[in-house]
Amino acid sequence: MTEVVRLSWKDVRDRVHGRVLDGTYAPGDRLPRDEDLAEEFGCARSTVQRAMQDLSLSGIVERRRKGGTRVRRDPVTRATLDIPITRNEVENRGAVYGYRLIGLTTEAVPPPVTAKFEMAGSEEMLRVRALHLADGHPFVFEDRWVSLRTVPEILEIDLAAQSANEWLVRNKPYTRCDLRFYAMNADAETAAILETGEGAALMVIERTTWIGLDPITSVKAVTAPGYEILTRS
Repeated sequence: MTEVVRLSWKDVRDRVHGRVLDGTYAPGDRLPRDEDLAEEFGCARSTVQRAMQDLSLSGIVERRRKGGTRVRRDPVTRATLDIPITRNEVENRGAVYGYRLIGLTTEAVPPPVTAKFEMAGSEEMLRVRALHLADGHPFVFEDRWVSLRTVPEILEIDLAAQSANEWLVRNKPYTRCDLRFYAMNADAETAAILETGEGAALMVIERTTWIGLDPITSVKAVTAPGYEILTRS
């Protein structure tokens, strides 16, 4: 009896991408409907949708509601940036990792954070303020909000011993992530925490994640002077 091998979404993605590369689907061409590709490849429509989502995120195709999927006329080159576990980030630099919990409270989410979560109204969330250290020196200062509606189990975690960053990356996969980079001048409190001068130029990384439509966490990570990010495409 011949075993039927069903394609994974990665297999479908690679086959469609191959057709783009060999010119079967030229820039601007409209691709077959998801259901037609699913029938051709002998897989579920959801498998094709996941493959197309990845091709869209990679800048190879463009998907529009009621407009179908087309090969981009001007393909976008994108680099992948993973959400790091800060402990690993420090240790991969050859430094000794340290961690200090600064504050742990349950508070009503302020309007700026509500806007990041795209929430209609406020609710109480866990606020975690913590400092990550490299060789005993400040590395990253986190001001984080965690949804207790989506992640109630975080209340059982000893966040004085394990960082919310490490626990969330390992235990709460997300389906969407908004990422923002910008520079700020250190105010008096941040300068004291990061042991730098008031007014010093600092890089800020803001991340907000969801699972489906449900918020998981929003964090403002302020990095110490000299922090670097490396990404490859």
